[in-house]
Amino acid sequence: MEHTKNSSDLTTGVVWQRLLIFFLPIAAGTCIQQLYNAVDGLIVGRFVGTIALAAVGGSTAQIINLLIGFFVATTAGASVVIAQVYGAGRPEDVKNAAGNAMAVFTVLGILLMIVGLVASPAMLDILKTPKDTMEDAILYLRIYFLGVPFVLLLNMESNMLRSVGDSVNPFIYMVIGCVVNIVLDALFVIVFHWGVAGVAIATVIAQVVNMVLLTHQLLTTNESYRLSLKEFKLRGIYLAHMFRLGLPSGLQNSMYAVSNMIIQIGVNSLGTIVVASWAMTSKTDGIYWAVSNALGTAITSFVGQNMGAGKKDRLHLCVKQGMILALVITISLSCLIMLMAKPLLHILTKDQAVIDTTYEMMTYFVPFYFTWAVIEVLSAVLRGVGDAVRPVVIIGLGICLLRIVWVVTIFQVFHTLPVLSYSYAVSWFVTGLAMIIYFKKGHWMDHSRTIVDR
Repeated sequence: MEHTKNSSDLTTGVVWQRLLIFFLPIAAGTCIQQLYNAVDGLIVGRFVGTIALAAVGGSTAQIINLLIGFFVATTAGASVVIAQVYGAGRPEDVKNAAGNAMAVFTVLGILLMIVGLVASPAMLDILKTPKDTMEDAILYLRIYFLGVPFVLLLNMESNMLRSVGDSVNPFIYMVIGCVVNIVLDALFVIVFHWGVAGVAIATVIAQVVNMVLLTHQLLTTNESYRLSLKEFKLRGIYLAHMFRLGLPSGLQNSMYAVSNMIIQIGVNSLGTIVVASWAMTSKTDGIYWAVSNALGTAITSFVGQNMGAGKKDRLHLCVKQGMILALVITISLSCLIMLMAKPLLHILTKDQAVIDTTYEMMTYFVPFYFTWAVIEVLSAVLRGVGDAVRPVVIIGLGICLLRIVWVVTIFQVFHTLPVLSYSYAVSWFVTGLAMIIYFKKGHWMDHSRTIVDR
């Protein structure tokens, strides 16, 4: 039985047009998310203070990226499986694979919540979190972990819809969630004076709202991928493929997080101003990372559907046209970010030392983002075709291990902010070059694999 071809089908039409139309709602949603992050930073920085800003964005962010980021990245495995069987025209497989994923990530979310509630103080201590931020950091982290089951489900459900070609509804629900978050931030922090706790509670509530909207659509849609509660159970074949594709992505994300945590220890050693400034950079250049990630998500779903449909000629076009799109976006946003950085920083915080240090950091990062664009596109293509292990090896060596070695060697000798910051640009260049060499050899299609082939 084949599904009816519709606007969510990515296996027909002009490649760059279909990719662009699919990508734009994802990018818009992530930009809205970054706008929320900027407003969140503004509220914390102006109404709570620099110490609170460091508590929310320092070691806590690294822990969230490590633990929650691992499982969120693992959802990519399920979305690739769903995209491939959807592209192959197998709606029952779509439902079964989706129900399997929902059941798995519900259980994982509950377990991760328990771990986070118990282990937060120990994890913050390991990262040598500054003592003046420790109390707020523990409070924020524990409240945030209460919402982890909803975080995993909303990411799974968003990826699920995108894998079948629907990038519009996840965008709409993300906007609603961000509006709820901003309103509650203002209410809890500015009106009720709940400080860091107010920021965390607002975040959890917004995540619940987003997840409920996504779940409602999946249970009530008239499309072929409509779910019912009977599909929410574990199935061996889907579970195996989901983790075969998803665990490498989770491992890759964890390697990023571990290397960033090692760097965070270096940042913490440079003082509270540097910690706050490091956290502030994500509020100012976060739009690039959001858009870049959105393009990667779009390419993975596009490639997954076409791989499932057996249209490998469109995959090669996607690599070329996706790369051009990524470089145009990267160069344009890099210029815009550097032009707008100082005005935005003056809005986000009143601390001139934080403003100056943040801008200095950005000069070490932003001009080199074009090297990351190569990594984003090529790794997204590899995920979509089912080549899950090799990009993890390349990224693990080229980015994560290199950064760790850099911090424990070069940074120990030259203990300065510029030396610490340049570990990123060097690692992007090395990894991007390795990815290009792998693609040029032409072996990547030899390692492709789909659930359709079972």
